[in-house]
Amino acid sequence: MGELVVSEMVHQMGLYGNYFTPIREGKKIVEVRLNDKKRREIKIGDTIEFIRLPEQSEVLKVRVTNLRIFDTFEEMYRNISFEDFDCGGWSMKEMLEGTYDIYTPEQEEEWGTLAITIKY
Repeated sequence: MGELVVSEMVHQMGLYGNYFTPIREGKKIVEVRLNDKKRREIKIGDTIEFIRLPEQSEVLKVRVTNLRIFDTFEEMYRNISFEDFDCGGWSMKEMLEGTYDIYTPEQEEEWGTLAITIKY
């Protein structure tokens, strides 16, 4: 009988300190990304190594427990609790403005969005 082989890819991503620390503390369990070519390779069960930016002084390993694809960031934020992003008490406007500081609406339209649920 053959053995069951589970694919466990390791993906590396940069993450700024203000997003890095809440993951380490268990407060942030969903990471927001564009659903671009690199992110489409991620599967449930894979490992992500977040590299703390800008200093690249620390690495945080997490396990991917769920992946949800949305057309827009607004659709994502309407379907996932702000607390899961460590943004409890934020307004939709604040969530979107913060996201558009990182990604452009053009990138969002081209790729769509990905909510990566993680476990530290």
